[in-house]
Amino acid sequence: MTLTKVIRYKTKPESADENERLIRDVFAELAEQKPEGLHYAAFRLDDGVSFLHVAVIDGETNPLSASAAFGQFQSGIQDRCIEGPTPADAAIVGSYRLRPE
Repeated sequence: MTLTKVIRYKTKPESADENERLIRDVFAELAEQKPEGLHYAAFRLDDGVSFLHVAVIDGETNPLSASAAFGQFQSGIQDRCIEGPTPADAAIVGSYRLRPE
């Protein structure tokens, strides 16, 4: 089973850089641990305070739930945000190299 999640939120201006640092820490850990079954991207939008995450999870278990860095990122997210986070399930209509075929 493949699950696609899209999460949108807007941080407080003074929290945006810290939020980005925490996201980079997640990706550094993922690069080191190389968990299977996860395709993940995070974006900082051009307003500088809005973020968008897209996760495609293959299987029943979300590899991010075992990530210490992701736990740190999630800790305090409500304090960093002025809107959201708003998660939504999504269906991929088309993609180019987002996930291996």
